[in-house]
Amino acid sequence: MSAPPLALSLANQLLRPGFASRRSPDRVFDRLAASAGPVDAVFSAEFRFLLRSWARDEHLTPVGWWSAQGHVRRHLANRARVRRLIADHPRIVREPVERPVFVVGLPRTATTLTHGVLSLSEQHRCPRLWELLTPDLEGTERQRKRAVAAARGLVGAINLLSPRYRDIHPMAAESPEECTFALPHTIMPLSQARIPAYRERHYERDFRPDYAYLKQIYQVLQYGRPRRRWVLKSPLHTENLDALLSVFPDATIVWTHRDPAAVVPSFCSLIEHGMAITLRPLDLHDLGRTWLELLSRSMTRGLAARAVIPREALIDVPYSWLGSDPAAGAPKLYDAIGARWTDADAARLPQVAARPKGTRPHRYDLARYGLTRADVDTAFAGYNALRAEVDRA
Repeated sequence: MSAPPLALSLANQLLRPGFASRRSPDRVFDRLAASAGPVDAVFSAEFRFLLRSWARDEHLTPVGWWSAQGHVRRHLANRARVRRLIADHPRIVREPVERPVFVVGLPRTATTLTHGVLSLSEQHRCPRLWELLTPDLEGTERQRKRAVAAARGLVGAINLLSPRYRDIHPMAAESPEECTFALPHTIMPLSQARIPAYRERHYERDFRPDYAYLKQIYQVLQYGRPRRRWVLKSPLHTENLDALLSVFPDATIVWTHRDPAAVVPSFCSLIEHGMAITLRPLDLHDLGRTWLELLSRSMTRGLAARAVIPREALIDVPYSWLGSDPAAGAPKLYDAIGARWTDADAARLPQVAARPKGTRPHRYDLARYGLTRADVDTAFAGYNALRAEVDRA
């Protein structure tokens, strides 16, 4: 494994004095909870459990422990703020979230590009990263600048500590981002540490309360502002479509598709470059096994839920639509969701379709993660049959 970037080594040295607190996660949690404000007991207990479990990874770095605390602090603070806002403004929960569009599918299937293309319309409302990190009512310009600056700080830290991350998944504080940042319980902590206890609890979780809370977040972001059609995105929705549709029954599901033999190594590479910030050393073959299982399980659950989604509410988007020719695919995508593609949208398309300036091509290989094409084909046999149908159509 290569040596860590100098910035990461320095950050670990600077954070080492506080690293010993990892041995007292309950004390750390109590401090985080006190600063965040009151939340419901079940929510608090779940995040206490997460922090305890996170702290047990013996390969966690000082930066990894700092990141774990930041994750817990943010979710506690957001939950407390949303509860407080709804108590002060009860009409928030009556805000209609009508006919939202959810972009789903395996990660690395052009979900981000699809979301970006749909964000071009003035009729659509896509949450920005800074809003998802700090959901709130519309405040003063000073408050907005402070929230944007905090989001820029997070993106800057990721790019500094893992310079290749931006080549794989570029982020910007004021660009559309995925619901992953707002959902309280996802598999993403598993991209920062080995947390088997959390993983097992994740498998057993009822996600309907999470999606009810997600709706509250978008109601907060809509309250007192112009109402437009929400366009939302996360590959992590794929395993929870049943819970999503129980809360958003009139949602349109836009499902992107790509060969899992390309998806899995691409996503493992993304996880590797993110996890290199928080763990040392990395076992890349264990990483490959873990995420092959997590992704195939997500797809199995998604296919089961898909079987009962009304056909008119489901739009399949093959990778070729946008991955190969966005100018031809974008109008088809808009037509499929019942939206109008305009000349103004077409003029802005290059802004979201082009690779960000200064980034390098992303190269990846299954063998690096101890996997073969046969492993992936076996894990995704059911999905590959569906994908073949989508490609023929």
